[in-house]
Amino acid sequence: MKEVLEIIAKSLVDYPDEVDVKEIVNDDQTVTLELRVAESDMGKVIGKQGRIAKAIRTVVKAAASRDNKKASVDIL
Repeated sequence: MKEVLEIIAKSLVDYPDEVDVKEIVNDDQTVTLELRVAESDMGKVIGKQGRIAKAIRTVVKAAASRDNKKASVDIL
């Protein structure tokens, strides 16, 4: 899941070297992925009315369900 998010984010931004994904496993076995990008790339990752962010979350959730896990994405 982390790799999927990294690939998607790096393909969207102008500064792919500044993309950072941190994976946190919670007590209830859900996975939280924290995505950090350059300040100038934040709009490209979120998109108009959050459409790109919603699409990213959907893809990550689909990848997680293949592994019988639950995942969420936080864009910081």
